[in-house]
Amino acid sequence: MFEQAFKNIDNVLWKEAGCTTELDYTEQTSWLLFLKYLDGLEQDKATEAKLEGKKYTFILDKPYRWESWAAPRAKDGKLDHNRALTGNDLRDFVDRELFPYLHDFKQKASGPNTIEYKIGEIFGEIKNKIHSGYNLREIIDHIDELRFRSQAEKHELSHLYEAKIRNMGNAGRNGGEYYTPRPLIRAMVRVIQPKIGERIYDGACGSAGFLCEAFDYLKAKKGLTTRDLKTLQERTFYGKEKKSLAYVIAIMNMILHGIEAPNIIHTNTLSENLADIQDKDRYDVVLANPPFGGKERKEVQQNFPIRTGETAFLFLQHFIKMLKAGGRGGIVIKNTFLSNTDNASVSLRKLLLESCNLHTVLDCPSGTFQGAGVKTVVLFFDKGSKTRKVWYYQLDPGRNMGKTKNLSVNNI
Repeated sequence: MFEQAFKNIDNVLWKEAGCTTELDYTEQTSWLLFLKYLDGLEQDKATEAKLEGKKYTFILDKPYRWESWAAPRAKDGKLDHNRALTGNDLRDFVDRELFPYLHDFKQKASGPNTIEYKIGEIFGEIKNKIHSGYNLREIIDHIDELRFRSQAEKHELSHLYEAKIRNMGNAGRNGGEYYTPRPLIRAMVRVIQPKIGERIYDGACGSAGFLCEAFDYLKAKKGLTTRDLKTLQERTFYGKEKKSLAYVIAIMNMILHGIEAPNIIHTNTLSENLADIQDKDRYDVVLANPPFGGKERKEVQQNFPIRTGETAFLFLQHFIKMLKAGGRGGIVIKNTFLSNTDNASVSLRKLLLESCNLHTVLDCPSGTFQGAGVKTVVLFFDKGSKTRKVWYYQLDPGRNMGKTKNLSVNNI
């Protein structure tokens, strides 16, 4: 049912002039999914409070709840077509009332880790690109069919959503920067072996693939207590993302994996001065695939002891600094990092080898990242002791990956 609903939504979006790529399809599906999810979350909390004899205060005022504008019900529980907006009325309500109302939550929120703040961020960053109110009504009806109250439903939906992100990564127009092949991420998580109680960080989180896979890895452990599950929900996964679309997708991806209020901050990580980072800011584990090939402005480079325009090299400095002593890192980077002779590359290798134990380098085949003709390696290191010996592995030597030969878990 879920798969067909997603196909139906894409078919409607295909008719929209404002939606021309998989990136647009995923973005527009995401904000509607988010509002549907939020409605279900609020309904569950209201029911829970009622059973305990308490009163639940809804986050959204009544006119802006899914049940009021998107899917009002008649007494028989079916959609009330007399009250459900459509056509220009629906489009105007969404553009002129709903989005501005939701964007204002950012000012009202008590802090960046609250669901209120996330609502304000999401609806300040994306726009409704579905200009036909009739198409919008059709998509809303398909979204309304989806149920993700149970873990089984969330699990199925998260798989479909991951497939959308993968398609987006293959679609060009920088889509690949949002998608790291999941078999590679799973292998990295298994090497790092995060533990319950450790804080895991990705400062270039894209669609939050590393955080979602780490969550799945930890959640699968036997004998988890209620306290453990609360720790996983609230105090384990932390991410930062600069791009608006990726930020929205990361939040939705984590929600569908089962994390109610993801600790993802919408910010340019590299704008933080490394000198300002204190012990309390540091993490036990860093897992990341920072963007490579980007060029940062001079004022951003001033935040780093080793100055370079190469985005990935700045991120590597950031990640080393963000790790606690004894912390563990798994970072994807261009393989030229190992051999470049420019001053920044030489200085950065020296920093890594002297401040961390770089114990393993995994060489990935060409085409591991769809749409990016870049050879990459994965650096695995522990912070706090010098490098003595490096194990160097080639992943499936001589093999090239590509659109017809995707990386699978059997390759690793």
